[in-house]
Amino acid sequence: MKELIKAGKSFSQAEKVLIMIHGRGGTAEDILSMAEYLNVSSFALVAPQAINNTWYPQSFLVSRAANEPSLSNALNTIKKTVLDLEEAGFSKEQIYFLGFSQGACLTLDFVAANAARYGGVVAFTGGLIGEVLDHRNYHGDFDGTPIFIGSSDPDMHVPVSRVKESTVLLEEMGAQVTEIIYENMGHTISQAEITQVNKLIFKD
Repeated sequence: MKELIKAGKSFSQAEKVLIMIHGRGGTAEDILSMAEYLNVSSFALVAPQAINNTWYPQSFLVSRAANEPSLSNALNTIKKTVLDLEEAGFSKEQIYFLGFSQGACLTLDFVAANAARYGGVVAFTGGLIGEVLDHRNYHGDFDGTPIFIGSSDPDMHVPVSRVKESTVLLEEMGAQVTEIIYENMGHTISQAEITQVNKLIFKD
C-alpha cells in the first residue's frame, strides 16, 4: 500500500478535500507544498506517495498494457483514497483533484473512468492515458464538474494534440473544461496557471 500524506485542515474541520498527485520523480510532500499558492486554506489535503517516486514506468502515450501493472495499481490508489474520503463523510462534490505531469495524466484518467459531479479537477500538463484513447475506458457523467487543463506548446512529454483530444472527450462526458495552452512555458507550473485555477476551481 502506498503511503498517504495529509496536510491542511483535519477531516473533521474541513468542508472540502483536495487529492494531490505528484509527478514522476516527485514526492507527496512536493505536491503538497503547492497548497500555499492555492486558495485551499479551508481544505483537507491528501497526497499519495508513489513507490520509487514513479506511478508507471513508460510514457503515458504508449499502450496501456506497457505500463501495467503499475498503471492499474496507481489508479486503484486514487480510487481507494476517494473511497476512504467518502467513508470519512465527504461527498463527491466536496472532493477535488490536482495533479502535475504524470500525476495530471493519472488524475484525468481516473476522473474520466469514474466521472461524477466532483468539486473540481486541475491538470497541470497532462492528458488521458494510452497510445490511442479508448472511450470504453471512460464511464459516467461529470454533470458540469469544472476541469482546468494547462500545458505548454511545445512540451517535451505532453503533445498539445493529446491535451486537445482529452478536452474533447471530457466535454463529451459533461465536464466544463477550461483548456489553456501557454506558448513556450516549459514543463513546469506557472503563476498564470495558479491564478487561473484559483479563479476557476478554488474560487471560494
